[in-house]
Amino acid sequence: IDRHLNYSIYCIYIQYIEYHIMLKYAELHCLSNFTFLRGASHPEELVKRAQELGYRALALTDECSLAGVVRAHVAAQKHHLPLIIGSEFSLADGPKLVLLATNRHGYRSLTRLVTQARSIASKGQYRLVTDDINREALADCLVLILCSRESTSGDRTADHYRSLEQNAGWLNELLPNRIWIGIEQLINGQDSQHLKQLRNISTRTRIPLVASGNVHMHARTRQRLQDTLNAIRLGITVSQAGHQLHANAERHLRSLQLLERMYPVDTLSETSVIAEQCSFSLDEIRYQYPDEFCPDHLNPTVYLHHLVEKGMHQRWPEAVPKKIRKQIQHELSLIEELNYEAYFLTVYDIVRFARSRNIFCQGRGSAANSVVCFCLGITEVDPARMEILFERFISRERNEPPDIDVDFEHERRE
Repeated sequence: IDRHLNYSIYCIYIQYIEYHIMLKYAELHCLSNFTFLRGASHPEELVKRAQELGYRALALTDECSLAGVVRAHVAAQKHHLPLIIGSEFSLADGPKLVLLATNRHGYRSLTRLVTQARSIASKGQYRLVTDDINREALADCLVLILCSRESTSGDRTADHYRSLEQNAGWLNELLPNRIWIGIEQLINGQDSQHLKQLRNISTRTRIPLVASGNVHMHARTRQRLQDTLNAIRLGITVSQAGHQLHANAERHLRSLQLLERMYPVDTLSETSVIAEQCSFSLDEIRYQYPDEFCPDHLNPTVYLHHLVEKGMHQRWPEAVPKKIRKQIQHELSLIEELNYEAYFLTVYDIVRFARSRNIFCQGRGSAANSVVCFCLGITEVDPARMEILFERFISRERNEPPDIDVDFEHERRE
């Protein structure tokens, strides 16, 4: 009997372990400290914690910002965790949305939407309305429409759910099969009622539900810091903030076991469905410089050679030293090999424009080690009078474009 009992317990244990191995969860709504005075953890901390908890992926979705994605990307590579890049937006006349980039084109759509929203508002603010949300703006992005139970309290509860259903409807018509309704269970005593309402809306609109955490910190121990940040944002003390602060510390990255108790299994597994569609990585981005500076009948290599030859005779009108000619050939060969011509032409065009308007500018730093920069008028240090070290400026080993620093007079810089 003992053997049979032990074997039964063993089978249950194995089933339990297999279930947890099969469970794949990706956090799709996560803010870092780059969402100023809201997020209480660094991107690196969030990525590391998500990997420790066994998450399938982590989406960094700072509010109308992509400022933290580079740090998150580096950390994600270190910890071997897939990173999803997204952003949170609160529409002035509509719902709160989380947009997730599925590919490089989706990332471009996201960056353009952030730029649009920030450029029409005062510094530190942004503005988007429902008219700004269209197929082009959301190209190759997935959308989570959010409805927090904390924002649906009191007599306005029914109105909030009705508004959610209407917004979900027109978004689904705009982007069919790319919309999800996000469930955020924050343990406030009304989670089951909230879930029931969202289930009904999902059934009527045929939009799937997905679990999301509305994460503001990597661990609940950051709650005091987050309360302090929120109080600073509100311009009051923590003791004065009262109910304006979050009711608990549930906006952290939670364990898979805790998530299982809080969310229906289908909403947890739906996070992996979304994560599998988001394959974009910052590794795909390469420097791309404008090509309209080059005349139609010339390619960038020929045009750069032409400008350098012209500048060389202007710098040394009597005779070009052999040492200088040899150095120019070396530099142009390396620039061509590394395909950096467009970068030099871009900086040249900026400097040329500034000087056409009598705006004082001066190249500095390691660019002074380049005879090509001197011939293009970017720098003013005569390389014939010094021992230059071009490899300090460009090298094959570094495998990245050079950094040409140019100062402009501050009163006319903009």
